[in-house]
Amino acid sequence: MLKVGGGLYSTDSKKYDKNLDLTQIIPYGDTMNDGKVQISFTLPIKNDAKATKVAMLFSKKMGLKDPSIVHQEELFENFTFFIIYGSLIHTIDYTAIKSDQIETEEMSMDEINDYIKENLKRKVIVLGATTGTDAHTVGIDAIMNMKGFAGHYGLERYEMLEVYNLGSQVLNEDFVQKAIELKADVLLVSQTVTQKKIHVLNLTNLVELLEAEGIRDDVILICGGPRISNELAKELGYDAGFGPGTFAENVASFFIKELVKRKKRNY
Repeated sequence: MLKVGGGLYSTDSKKYDKNLDLTQIIPYGDTMNDGKVQISFTLPIKNDAKATKVAMLFSKKMGLKDPSIVHQEELFENFTFFIIYGSLIHTIDYTAIKSDQIETEEMSMDEINDYIKENLKRKVIVLGATTGTDAHTVGIDAIMNMKGFAGHYGLERYEMLEVYNLGSQVLNEDFVQKAIELKADVLLVSQTVTQKKIHVLNLTNLVELLEAEGIRDDVILICGGPRISNELAKELGYDAGFGPGTFAENVASFFIKELVKRKKRNY
């Protein structure tokens, strides 16, 4: 009997321990603790027997036990695509993981409007854009446009929010100047293009410009996008980051409570 990850592996019967151990979480495929995963990758080499060998070696280096290539094809000359099935041997202690999820109780649109009336007694100015060379607007429009997305109204529909959506490919310099002009309370930045970490460079540049103008601490700064996490956003100097599956009420619940918190702190 051999212990592999969180399970017990028998070399003859291939039976696995079916007990769930949260200190040794491992992927589930057919049986608890079997570690079964499917991975895919492309190698910049010719599709031949040597490429097969290289793909198998990579799979083992990644921690797969008994990997098998279930699909292999030439994409074009000297580029080969692989799909590989195997059992992962590494485990994670789930009980030691701390989530970077934003801990804010979500409010409805009406609750947010009432919260602003009661605590701020004025409209909150929200400025949003897809900045840099990024031309994608789906994300920022889903959060800001009145019709919203998937049955969730956008910020433009909120009575107590004054919303400005500048669209895409907005230079950081122009975005900062508009924030100063409007005396914005909240800045929302969407980033979709992530090749070669363009989004990280652009998001960092925006923070630097806000600091240079002396207004970084005067605004709630939030970024969002498919590769954005709250952890990454905070590392870059933002107040929060929102990834896929985010709706307007998620973002508004956070920034409204942050604004009120800062207001109380300043009194």
